[in-house]
Amino acid sequence: MEKSCISVFLLLVAVSYALAKNDGKRDTKEVKETKPKLPQTLSRGWGDNLIWTQTYEEALFRAKTGNKPLMIIHHLEDCPHSQALKKVFAEHKEIQKLAEKFVLLNLVYETTDKHLSPDGQYVPRVLFIDPSLTVRADITGRYSNRLYAYEPSDISLCKYIFQQKLAHTFRTDECLLKEQ
Repeated sequence: MEKSCISVFLLLVAVSYALAKNDGKRDTKEVKETKPKLPQTLSRGWGDNLIWTQTYEEALFRAKTGNKPLMIIHHLEDCPHSQALKKVFAEHKEIQKLAEKFVLLNLVYETTDKHLSPDGQYVPRVLFIDPSLTVRADITGRYSNRLYAYEPSDISLCKYIFQQKLAHTFRTDECLLKEQ
């Protein structure tokens, strides 16, 4: 009887040790998995210091009531072209400064407004809407097959559009987009 009690005791010790060893591993995994993620801002990396709107409807409302032009950036999180443009846009200090003059919206989904895809649904795509809520299809990039597409190498064109074209097009305020 003593032998069987000792055997059961040793078996319980071995099982307890094995379970305790596995529990320690599980705790570290659970801690790693349950670390809170930082909340994603509305900028989605396009410029954390800028004020971004959450929805298309909110952006239209702010553009109309604030008498400011609206810039909409269509992109995808896993698109390498979108990621490259985002990086250049977010790091370019002058572009970030000029972007403050706009109501800003970046979308990772398509809207129901067909005016926002006049030449198709591709990313990245940048469109402008004036304060009268007219989509400005005449403000395009340099590509004939994707009129509203911009690439990282087009950052000087973006700056030009911000400073010149839009300053003349959106005459809502005399100094709205003047170069500072």
